[in-house]
Amino acid sequence: MEVTIIYGSTRKNGNTELLAEHVIRDLPAKKIFLKDFHIKDIVDQRHEPQGFTKVEDDYDRIIESVMGSDILIFATPLYWYGMSSVMKTFIDRWSQTIRDEEFPRFKELMGKKKAYLLVVGGDEPRIKGLPLVDQFKYICEFIGMEFKDYIIGEGVKPQEILNDEEALEEADQLNRKLIVSTPLET
Repeated sequence: MEVTIIYGSTRKNGNTELLAEHVIRDLPAKKIFLKDFHIKDIVDQRHEPQGFTKVEDDYDRIIESVMGSDILIFATPLYWYGMSSVMKTFIDRWSQTIRDEEFPRFKELMGKKKAYLLVVGGDEPRIKGLPLVDQFKYICEFIGMEFKDYIIGEGVKPQEILNDEEALEEADQLNRKLIVSTPLET
């Protein structure tokens, strides 16, 4: 089982990344930091006679990497009660990929993956982050992917997530589940 973690934070070593690293410690996981790539916004051409125009950016390279994974972990800070802009832009582009001749089985292959969501934020994130969890559930439902679980942690200032014992315990539990389902490299 190949695990890929998709980091949606724009801050290096931020709280979301720290929680994610806690989840995948001791696991062979592929890491994709969306902030390190150039992903253009989608131009909705679904109803244009010619369809979508080819976009020159890094998105295809990212999605090709994602396609080889069995388990996807989406890690995003809670920004204004939603996912980060880089994560949203990445997922918005799926509308184009569904119709892209270069990815003819995109939806079918995404439907074979399992998804987890990690969210870190402030201002009562375990309550105010729930609409984001629902959004990911709907995204997964639409694409056919199995939404397995989520962790919402609290942290705003650097390293505050390390004080959230509940989130760290949930991260430990998820780590153990993933280790059981993912053979470690020897």
